[in-house]
Amino acid sequence: MTGKASAYVLDSYALLAYFQAEPGGRTIASLLQQAQSTSDVRLYLSVISAGEIYYITCRKLGADKAEELLSDLRKLPVTLCQATEERVFSAARIKAEYPVSYADAFVVGLAKEFNGLVVTGDPEFKAVEPLVDVLWLEAER
Repeated sequence: MTGKASAYVLDSYALLAYFQAEPGGRTIASLLQQAQSTSDVRLYLSVISAGEIYYITCRKLGADKAEELLSDLRKLPVTLCQATEERVFSAARIKAEYPVSYADAFVVGLAKEFNGLVVTGDPEFKAVEPLVDVLWLEAER
């Protein structure tokens, strides 16, 4: 799964699989452990994806659970990447060219920026495989 210094960009699907103890979450747990123990593995998450995780959790389980999950997320060895002007327009260019959601375009943009792998189980990312490499999680949804 990892070689030399490796960058992984997690999408909301990946972290929800982890937090909901789905089969794909085992891969995320392994990446988190590696990121915690070595500087060779770096994990990134767009603040836009964090917002997706928050609203999905809020809808399904309520605001208190969403706040708890957000607190847990902030404790993970994951760099939360802000939506800077450069990243917004990078995502907009990706969205204009590929049939992905705007939030997913931020994930793709980060993967390009950090020369990293997108980590997901969301089939929407098949459309961007010519643009970025994808580490596919087990499909369990």
